[in-house]
Amino acid sequence: MTEAAYTFAETEGAPGAPLVFTFHGTGGTEQQFHRFASDLVPGAHVISPRGDVSEHGALRYFRRTGEGVYDMEDLAQRRAAMTGFLKAHVSRLGARSVIALGYSNGANIVAAVALEAPEIFTDLALLHPLIPWAPASQPGLSGRRILISAGERDPICPEPKTQALVDYFGDQGADVTARWHPGGHEIAHSEIEALSEFLS
Repeated sequence: MTEAAYTFAETEGAPGAPLVFTFHGTGGTEQQFHRFASDLVPGAHVISPRGDVSEHGALRYFRRTGEGVYDMEDLAQRRAAMTGFLKAHVSRLGARSVIALGYSNGANIVAAVALEAPEIFTDLALLHPLIPWAPASQPGLSGRRILISAGERDPICPEPKTQALVDYFGDQGADVTARWHPGGHEIAHSEIEALSEFLS
């Protein structure tokens, strides 16, 4: 898979600057967090791929058969394609600091890639992720910086599932920070503050 596998937005960064990949939620586009990433990490190189799966017209990164029920065969194929896309851009730019920022479905494709190819990323910011299976051990996650933010009353990403993912990353030796807000699936101001702190 090549660096042109997806439609994507790109902002050129300063030489040696971090590379930030952003991933939109269901129904978003490559523009959802693109400019926001430049605000969070000034001077960064930013690449934002557009999901290539349509769910009744809403863009996603992989198929599902119901809320919280993933098409695991499709996810495996899409994860492989995304992994190739990301590796190609990291290689092209020679980036040493590689940050992923994903929300909801975007956080899920990032997490799925990291479970198989953790070497791509140095930092992961996962907003409202849902990994509804028990991942296998992944020693390559050791030392990765990971921020997980979520709502305590999120009907799409239930608190126990999110906490299980936080615990999993911690068990792999990752440097995990969890930030909760009292609401649901919306992105709260406290999450923006947590992102700014995490990426500063």
